[in-house]
Amino acid sequence: MVNISTLDPGASPLDYYGFELRRCREAAGLTQRQLGEIINFTGSLVGQVETARKLPTLDFSERTDAALGTGGLLSRLHPLVMRSQLPVWFQQVAELEVRAIEICTFQVGMIHGLLQTPNYVRAVLGALDDTDLDDRSAVRLARQRIFEKEEPPVFWMVLSEAALKQEIGGSEIMRGQLAHLLSFENNPQINIQVLPFSAGAHAGLTGPFNVYRFAGDPAIVYTEGYGSGHPTANPDTVKDCALRYDHLRAAALSIKDSVALIRRVMEDRYGEQVA
Repeated sequence: MVNISTLDPGASPLDYYGFELRRCREAAGLTQRQLGEIINFTGSLVGQVETARKLPTLDFSERTDAALGTGGLLSRLHPLVMRSQLPVWFQQVAELEVRAIEICTFQVGMIHGLLQTPNYVRAVLGALDDTDLDDRSAVRLARQRIFEKEEPPVFWMVLSEAALKQEIGGSEIMRGQLAHLLSFENNPQINIQVLPFSAGAHAGLTGPFNVYRFAGDPAIVYTEGYGSGHPTANPDTVKDCALRYDHLRAAALSIKDSVALIRRVMEDRYGEQVA
């Protein structure tokens, strides 16, 4: 077991979280078991979080903040902890998502991570490796909290029709995922357009990409390779991708027609009747 006296709060956000949890708990005069009883978690789990061996959930953080009167300290640290658990090459992208005022994404084979359901996430991440799947899934899902911000980004997704028909995780999981996409129908912050097979050759044949726009900073384009990410603010690249995205949106179905197609796919392929 890690000795808390040797836990370096500067080693990582997770270590800092554990250090602060231990400090606040001891200041309140509570044992790990006592705190666990108050927040309805085991004392063992409290100890694992304190020694940076277990990721805290948002629920754990909020309950602990309330129990210890920390003023929301742990809840504020939680997003930093979760982002730090992403692959190193992807952490910069998660930071771009937090800072962006607008995110434009073109996706081919699957739904973008910011709109994935928990079951879809597990199916994607567990396709070849199901180790630590709970924690890995929680880390991906935590990125979606950007939509809970006081001023969330405007999100545009042009999605190939292929992603609607690639049955990831089975028909039940796909039904739930497509229903999730339909839930944004009247949300002006999250806009989904489907690029139908009938569009033929299109401006996105070179592959998926994201464009992030910021208040006062240059836009950034992000593309992804196997186990690596490639963000760039090169003006020529940004200009080219922005033009490609405009053409993709023009070739895609309208938001209203995209909703209708998603409904048809649910009914025809996954047996779901949608009102």
